Amino acid sequence: MKLKPGYIFNFLFLDKVHVLMSVRNTTVVLEYFKLLDVHDSHTLNDVQFYHFLRCVTDLSKSQIKTTFAMFDWKASGEIGFDEFYMLICILIANKDKMEQQFLHRHSRSIFDLIDMDGGHTISPAEFYAAGFLFNIKGRAYLQMFKDYSGSGGENLTYNEFKLFIMACLDKQENINEERRKNKPIRPIMRLLSHKRSPF
Repeated sequence: MKLKPGYIFNFLFLDKVHVLMSVRNTTVVLEYFKLLDVHDSHTLNDVQFYHFLRCVTDLSKSQIKTTFAMFDWKASGEIGFDEFYMLICILIANKDKMEQQFLHRHSRSIFDLIDMDGGHTISPAEFYAAGFLFNIKGRAYLQMFKDYSGSGGENLTYNEFKLFIMACLDKQENINEERRKNKPIRPIMRLLSHKRSPF
């Protein structure tokens, strides 16, 4: 999940220690939430939520529906400010490449978020459906998922999830590093030679 440029969330940051927003940034997010809450119900319905995420992120329609289902903690069909705040924290963590710190600091909340059936474990299907929130993609992660489920079943307990998610983020970081290394760098002289002379 990537934040599109040009929105106020690009200028908000998370505290390095607690990996949460400052009071000032939280106030900005609250005012933004109030602007979205056109019905003055102190919640966002699925239509408001969909259009908000469609504008500020690169998520697809199905991913937004999955995100709404995950963040609708009370199954009320609406998202309150607490859920909205957590979503914005995830967006900012992704923007600032702090996914690992965020997941480490808030692993219990993320575990509960992904555990959509409330079974106190995360199934491969639940993880696969929610991996886009932290830019974790690919079927290789499903094999890693099975490797970390040491409780005898396919599902991950909370302790297994903590180990697994750190391994996933390390692997994703290695993949990103390899891509950066393999990206060809054009010498500056070659760039200059392609420019036309004004004479």
